Parts: sequence; C-alpha cells; structure tokens
Amino acid sequence: MDLMARHDTLMFFMACLVWTTCSAAPMQCHFNSQALCEYDGKQYSMGESWMEQGCVQCTCLHPVGVGCCETVHRPVDFPPWCEVRVESLTCQVMLVMTSDPRLPCIPGEDNNVDPRHGALNMKLEG
Repeated sequence: MDLMARHDTLMFFMACLVWTTCSAAPMQCHFNSQALCEYDGKQYSMGESWMEQGCVQCTCLHPVGVGCCETVHRPVDFPPWCEVRVESLTCQVMLVMTSDPRLPCIPGEDNNVDPRHGALNMKLEG
C-alpha cells in the first residue's frame, strides 16, 4: 500500500472516530498504530473486521494499525437510581434499577420512584 492510500485510510478512520464520539450517544473508540491485525489466533487483512469481547468491533488498517469502537450506544440521560447494563454476548443495552438489576428502569414512569425516598403510596384524607 502506498503512502497516499495509507494516509487516506487513516484519515477515513479518524473521521469515523470523530463522528462516533460526537454523536448524541457517544461510543468509545481507539486507534493503536502498534497493534497487529490478529485476534483469537486468526490473522486479518486490510479492511477486515472482528468482534472482541465487550461489544468492541475492530478493523484492520494494515500496515498503519488497528482501530476499534464500541458497538453499543449507551444512554446518557437517566435518573441516578438507574444504571446501564450491557449483555456481553448479544450487546443488548438495558437500563435497570440500581437497587435491583432484575427490574427495568423506565425514566418518567410513575413506577420508577427514587428508592431512597421509599415507595409508600399513602393517601392523606382531610
């Protein structure tokens, strides 16, 4: 690969990094100029991609390195009593209650009251 093609490939990847990190739900990306295009004992060629653990997709940019980005869009605006969980096998993103991760957390719904304030539903009659 000549120097101009290398430069174009690197510029394309850097543009992708800027686009994904500036979107509404930012994804983490990184570039490693020293990385080899191999994963799990398999060699990859220029332009080939593979999925690493943690929902990270990497692309071989041989001979300039390897670029990797998360493939999940994580929510960024949710109540403090909720947390984001990512299922590592399916890369499915879920918003769950921090106090009980088995329960979904749906911001704005009446059934998702901040657990620090209790869940007493008492009617005061006067």
